[in-house]
Amino acid sequence: MSISAEQKKGAIFAIAAYVMWGLAPIYFKLIDSIDAIEILVHRVVWSSALLVVFMLVAKHWSKVQVMLRQPKQLAVLALSACLLGFNWGMFIWAVNNEHMLDASLGYYINPLLNVLLGMMFLGERLNGWQKFAVFSAFSGVVIQLVSFGSFPVISFALAGSFAIYGLLRKKVSVDAVTGLLFESLFLLPLALFYWWGYIDSNTSDITQNNWIVNGLLIATGIVTTAPLLCFIGGARRLQYSTMGFFQYIGPSLMFILGVFVYGEVVGQDRWVSFGFIWFGLIVYSLDAYFKLKRK
Repeated sequence: MSISAEQKKGAIFAIAAYVMWGLAPIYFKLIDSIDAIEILVHRVVWSSALLVVFMLVAKHWSKVQVMLRQPKQLAVLALSACLLGFNWGMFIWAVNNEHMLDASLGYYINPLLNVLLGMMFLGERLNGWQKFAVFSAFSGVVIQLVSFGSFPVISFALAGSFAIYGLLRKKVSVDAVTGLLFESLFLLPLALFYWWGYIDSNTSDITQNNWIVNGLLIATGIVTTAPLLCFIGGARRLQYSTMGFFQYIGPSLMFILGVFVYGEVVGQDRWVSFGFIWFGLIVYSLDAYFKLKRK
């Protein structure tokens, strides 16, 4: 089967999205002197602003008007916004507090957790290889818990919040950009209220910051929206199952950064978890590959 120009373009978009997500810790490390909640506030504020501008320039405002007439869908988006805000904040905190390997592990767990939630709540059926992949991943976590007395709380907080977020978004018939715009706008009043009333730091008053600090804080909007737009560009041109093969780029880059750039130590308990989860992902990916090939 020959690969079309659109498929090639889709692959480039997908790789760009996951590379940006994987390299995002470098950006957050540049501003790790700023409290994680304050960074989260800026992420919400500037993402909202950038998404509003994008919708206006792309002339997609009619999609916003359609959603405004669907209160049940908006209620689900309000709930997904809370999960997304938690996930963003947890990720920033993990990266800036030397838990990048936990973040990496979380995003390795995420696809297998998606499979499990699909079975539990969407009536999806798992074949034998998928069951084995999920069993392998959770075996690693159980062995870590029993043998080493440690549980990857941060990893499961990230993986669980994002998996449940994805499950909720499946319930809403809205494209990714419009959905993210509403989620950002739902979080915006809370972010502005917290910024105005509770943040008392050297960087909280942007009129007193130098242009470098303000530039880095405003860039949170770009760091949030740019990979998403690339992801959408890839998803429109590729089958979703094909997109799945690119999703390991992000956590792999985080793992490399954590170990070789920022000097985080991979303890014996982490090697156990990573080993079992990597093995489960290999089984899961091979199963998906052969399914795709048969189609």
